[in-house]
Amino acid sequence: MDRLRAIMDALMTSDSVSVAELAAEYGVSEMTIRRDLDELAQQGVARRIRGGAQSLLLRGEEPPFGVREHEAPDGKRRIAAEVASLIADGEAVVLDGGTTALAVAREIHDRRLTVLPLSVQSIQALSGAPRIRMVLPGGEVRHGELNITGPLAVNTIGSLRFDTAVIGCCGLSAEHGLTAHDLEDVAVKQAAIGSSRRVVVAADSSKFRQTAFATVCPPGDVDVLVTDAGIPRDQHDALTAAGVTVRVVA
Repeated sequence: MDRLRAIMDALMTSDSVSVAELAAEYGVSEMTIRRDLDELAQQGVARRIRGGAQSLLLRGEEPPFGVREHEAPDGKRRIAAEVASLIADGEAVVLDGGTTALAVAREIHDRRLTVLPLSVQSIQALSGAPRIRMVLPGGEVRHGELNITGPLAVNTIGSLRFDTAVIGCCGLSAEHGLTAHDLEDVAVKQAAIGSSRRVVVAADSSKFRQTAFATVCPPGDVDVLVTDAGIPRDQHDALTAAGVTVRVVA
């Protein structure tokens, strides 16, 4: 899956890629590259053309959920386990959408919690949980991502109070704070942050390499960041100086 992400990055930079050039670059057969491009085409990332593929993503646009879910799954599980360890039984939790938040949903499945999930995937993951009291938001389901967005979701979140908000992001830095691509998703994240006593951001270190279109919040609004050892040292130090507790999983 690292090769798939690298191919996506190449598509978003140059708009098209060549089977022969990719095979030479990654030291694999052209048949393997064709299978990779076919998979990206099925995900709606690329359009197959003779000898290669063209990008269907705008520059800066987020890759589809189905692609991201398979990126660094072990790292996301470790981050999710650390996030779950920060949540006490009996808490009320608003759980953001996204692949890392879905991993958190799986980690808290057997806990005694009240949870408002903000994605269809997390609702499904928690639907059979024996001790979870699940509260569902109103709203519109965002195509592809299956996040719950819109004014109904914002109003539902705003009428409740949570102990912890578990928030994901598309980009993260000490300079720009949390950022995301989708404006409606930004509004939902902001509502969750505003209704919660504590904000825990779950983000792997790849998020430090990008800044998305819209600002969710400044770093000072984050209480705890859980990430992996790839976090740049300058970002770790700057976020710590801004009052963020940075927890790095091995």
